Order: sequence, then C-alpha cells, then structure tokens
Amino acid sequence: MKVSVVVPIYNEVGTLGELVKRLQRLPRNIEILLVDDGSTDGSREQIKEFSSADNIQVFFHDVNRGKGASLRTGFSAATGDVIVVQDADLEYDPQELDKLLAPIESGQADVVYGSRFVGGESHRVLYFWHSLGNRFLTLLSNLFTNLNLTDIEVCYKAFRSEVIHGLELRENRFGFEPEITAKISHYQKSDGDRLRIFEVGISYAGRTYQEGKKIGWRDGIHAVWCILKYGLSSRR
Repeated sequence: MKVSVVVPIYNEVGTLGELVKRLQRLPRNIEILLVDDGSTDGSREQIKEFSSADNIQVFFHDVNRGKGASLRTGFSAATGDVIVVQDADLEYDPQELDKLLAPIESGQADVVYGSRFVGGESHRVLYFWHSLGNRFLTLLSNLFTNLNLTDIEVCYKAFRSEVIHGLELRENRFGFEPEITAKISHYQKSDGDRLRIFEVGISYAGRTYQEGKKIGWRDGIHAVWCILKYGLSSRR
C-alpha cells in the first residue's frame, strides 16, 4: 500500500529537517508532499534541498494562504492509496504512522482520526483553555454530524485516497478540520454505504506560542462558524 503524507509548512525551519528524516526512515512505500505556504524563515530554502529525493514532491505558495489551501495543493498531487495529514512542527510523531494506518490496512476503516484524548499515550501539559475549547468544538461538531469523535481539531488524520479526491474542500485556514469532519460524516461511497470512521489514541508534544504555535482564538471562532455552515449544509 502506497502512503502519501501531505505536510503543510509555514515557518517551520526548526523542525522540518527532523520531520523529513523521520518520515524517510519509515519502512514503508511512502511519498512525501511538502507544501510551503509563503514561509519567511528559511523553510523554503530548506525544502528545495529535499526536492532531489525520489519520493519527495515540493510545492510553493507565493503568499501565505493557510493550512487548508496548502492541504488542497498536496491532496491534488497525491498518488497514494492512503493520504495522511502530517504537520511539520513535530507535535505529532511520525513514528506513530503505523498506528494511524492500522484500521485502514486491516480493512476496518476508510478514515482514521488520531485522538489526544483517548488511549494512554504521553501528552505535554499545556493550555487549559485550548483543551476546553477543543472539547467544546468537538461536542458542537458531533451534534451536527451524529459522530462520537473525541478530537476533531487533531491534525493527524488518514483517509483512503478516493475519499479525499471525492470531496470538494474550500476552507483555506484551520477551518479545514470542521469542514472535512462534516463532509465525511455524510459522504456516501459508490456502494451507497457511509464511511467507516475510526479513532486511535496518539501522543502529543504540543508547543507554546513562544515555540511557534500558530492557531489562535480567532481560529476558534471561525471553527464554530464552519461547524454551523457545513453541518447545516451537509444535512440538506
């Protein structure tokens, strides 16, 4: 099974090299799609150094367009059987890719979300209000999707490629998470069945804002809007 790992990048020069090394060491048939979203810290130059590798594709946005836009760029070029979203900041460990892929490889799942709130994996202790906000957004999303997810804002997700290629995604920034959750909840496969969605517990090495964390309170407000917008439209 070929796995496409899409990595959206914005000013991640401090972690990008280590991320690529860890992905390259995985004993898998893997392609890595690095999408730079207008970085100004040297990430673009670092990405160019990886472009000669056989299993790495690189893409550049002239201006910062947002995570969702970067993911769409990577998704459109992905050729794997499964597409994985992997952030460049190492908050999510590439060594746990096997755990994320296991339900798909066993034939049980079409989509797998990592979760920072299930299982017994290690987590860095950080912001209470972020944790509370995430749980609120997840609850609100579940009310509209009728799913029982525990962590919709998690960035570590895997999809059968036909699922991603069958969706029309529009959100340019962090609204990608509630948008794709709403759309997969109502997605019908060619045989008429709904998608089989799984969660697996993952570790989380969160960052502080001083260390480069980018999501803010405005993104939380926009996430509420996206949950309402796509939750209601998906029911029509």
